[in-house]
Amino acid sequence: MPQYFDNVEGLKHEDITIQFSLLGENYSLKSDLGVFSKRSLDDGTKLLLEAIGNTDLGKDILDVGCGVGPIGLILAHLDSTRRVTMCDVNTRALDLARRNSSLLGVEQQVEIVTSDVYRSINSTYDSIVSNPPIRAGKSVTYRIYDEALDHLNDGGKLIIVIRKQQGAPSVYAHLSSLFSKVEIVESHKGYKVIIAYK
Repeated sequence: MPQYFDNVEGLKHEDITIQFSLLGENYSLKSDLGVFSKRSLDDGTKLLLEAIGNTDLGKDILDVGCGVGPIGLILAHLDSTRRVTMCDVNTRALDLARRNSSLLGVEQQVEIVTSDVYRSINSTYDSIVSNPPIRAGKSVTYRIYDEALDHLNDGGKLIIVIRKQQGAPSVYAHLSSLFSKVEIVESHKGYKVIIAYK
C-alpha cells in the first residue's frame, strides 16, 4: 500500500480542505489523497507550531518533509521577515504546498523544492523544523537528525516533534550525542517537541 512519502502514478485525486484554528487565527489549506494527514492538521504538527510559532527562529528556516506545507507556511505567515525553504520527496504534496502558499499569501517568503531529506539543499539555516516521516523508517528520519548540523548556521537549532511510542527517548539521546544542548520544550498526548542547539 502506498505511503505518504511515495510518488504513485495514476493515484486518484480528492479535493480536500483542512480547516483549523491555531494561535488565534483560522486557517484553510488544500489537501488530497496520497499525502500525510490528508484530512486534518495532525496533533504533532499542531503542538510544534503552538510551541515555536511566535518564538525567535531566526530569519532563514528550513522545513524538512513539509508535506502540504502547514509548518513552513504558517511560520512564514506569522512573521513576514522569515524566509522559509520547504522540501519533500512527495511531488503531489509539494504541488499542494505551492497552492497553499498562495492561499496564505506567503509566496514571496517561501521556496518549495523537491529533495530527499537534504540532497537538494545547499544552504545553511538559522532553524530546521520537521515533523519527521516516522513511517519512512530510521534510515530516513535519522538522516534528518544526523545531517542537520551541516545545514545549520552557528547557534542554529533543529526543532522536531515526535511521539514517545515512536522513539522520542532514543531520539533525544541520539540528538544529545550530536548537539551541544537538547531540551524538550513541550509535551502533550505523548508528543514531545525537542530543540537541539548547534
